[in-house]
Amino acid sequence: MRLFIALDIPGEIRKRLAEYMERVRSYAGDARWARVEGLHVTLKFVGEVKDPKPEEIKQALSAVKGPEFEVTFGDIGFFPTPKSPRVFWVGVQSGEELAHLASTIDQTTGKPGIAREERAFSPHLTLARAGTRDPQSLKGLVPLLTAEAAPQFGTMTAREFWLYQGQTGPGGSKYTKLQRYPIG
Repeated sequence: MRLFIALDIPGEIRKRLAEYMERVRSYAGDARWARVEGLHVTLKFVGEVKDPKPEEIKQALSAVKGPEFEVTFGDIGFFPTPKSPRVFWVGVQSGEELAHLASTIDQTTGKPGIAREERAFSPHLTLARAGTRDPQSLKGLVPLLTAEAAPQFGTMTAREFWLYQGQTGPGGSKYTKLQRYPIG
């Protein structure tokens, strides 16, 4: 079972993201676009686990608490750089609460033996990845960084996070919510 922990995104923000993705899709040729219904803010990627680990993770996550906080979705960028774009993303801005929640989840999932994150937390929404047949397929999106004002998609209040199961398949990944955890 492949697991991750994430914030869900409200429908009105998801709708604005879908409209934006549809508008700029033609600039990106062979890029692999995310399915808008699958967009989420990853707090911790767990990876493949076997029983009884999922239940241990669920139990550990029930202890995570913190204040509700605001999360804003806006701006665009590329990983690793605009000169060599492999991932096209939308920024996720929040105060220190979002990074603190991710860190707490990372520490908490260490108790049932899940490896700690080695990279710094970098919240974002992946909109597209470079195509396998054309690794430069995102290059056409790069001028958007300067050609128009940075897009803004809205703000939400983070009140909960979810344990998800991810299943890869033809046409992209499918995500299933397994358990909800209130933040406040």
